[in-house]
Amino acid sequence: MPLIPTRLEDSHVILEPLRPEHAPALEAAAADGELWKLWFTSAPAPGQAAAYIARALESQAEGQQLPFAVREKSSGEIVGSTRYYDVAPELPRLAIGYTWYARRWQKSQVNSACKRLLLKHAFESLHCVVVEFHTDHRNLDSQRAIERLGAHKDGILRAHKRRVDGSLRDTVCYSILASEWPDVNRWLGLRLERLAAAAGKINETQPA
Repeated sequence: MPLIPTRLEDSHVILEPLRPEHAPALEAAAADGELWKLWFTSAPAPGQAAAYIARALESQAEGQQLPFAVREKSSGEIVGSTRYYDVAPELPRLAIGYTWYARRWQKSQVNSACKRLLLKHAFESLHCVVVEFHTDHRNLDSQRAIERLGAHKDGILRAHKRRVDGSLRDTVCYSILASEWPDVNRWLGLRLERLAAAAGKINETQPA
């Protein structure tokens, strides 16, 4: 299961293979909310976007990750990043993570659209038997977002990693099986329709 850089797209977002030229846009996106200050995010600090991309592309060259820049389609803006990682080609299996979005796009349709595209590619093109999600046990918002996808909570790996500040992190693990993907796909489609409708109503109430 080679991880080949691939452009993924729907009516909401475009997932572009991460490239060095994305650095200024990623830095601007991370500045919306000063995301690098949040203990649970992987967003680059000011002046660090180029190094962030270089590390991701190094892992990509080693076959360990496949990183993307997230472009919101209506605005054309780069609004964050996400990637495949923790790849086990012999199954095949992978995880989706390293995900972050500019503050103004959080809790919008962007995350659901990205996850649907990534899951579809993983199950239907890469033929994964399972896709995993990992998050900090203290990040309750992330856990709720993963659970809204329809993922199954598998358990907690205690003292699994160190956070940026050096403290130990317990990791909550979730998964979606290939056999569960059709139902998850339908659910995400309905969720995206509701989010898009809600966004349309909000826009109608804004002053011209």
